[in-house]
Amino acid sequence: MTKLTHVDKDGKARMVDVGGKETTNRSATATVTVKLNEETFRIVSENRAAKGDVLTVAKLAGIQAAKRTSELIPLSHPVGLDHVEIALELDDAASRIVIQATATCTARTGIEMEALTACSVAALTIYDMLKASQRDILITDLTLLKKTGGRSGDYSRSDS
Repeated sequence: MTKLTHVDKDGKARMVDVGGKETTNRSATATVTVKLNEETFRIVSENRAAKGDVLTVAKLAGIQAAKRTSELIPLSHPVGLDHVEIALELDDAASRIVIQATATCTARTGIEMEALTACSVAALTIYDMLKASQRDILITDLTLLKKTGGRSGDYSRSDS
């Protein structure tokens, strides 16, 4: 097992010192799925939600969340984002929305948490905007699909 980096010699949580690491181009892509019933899915696809344009608001929420990740995740480092892209795919057959977020930066530390946070908050925003129509919305499969850059090298989920 690799040595844990977020704990000190006494096992206490700590922020990792990345000061000596090289700055590299980094990117990460994550995904999450929001499962709706057929009627709620139709409300989204026809842009009839009482709270407004669900897809646009979710996209903006995801971008905003990526920018604020270090405020939400206690030991993550603030990174200067170069770009965040949120894609929302409507899957009619399964009545679901598949969200994919890609974040890029040039930094000393990874950007995986920004992509994962963007997906999470976009999904939660969809839930918030549709909870009046459906209480049992299911948010599933939050997953890091791939990442590039950094000392640990590239990663790509084998089943993605």
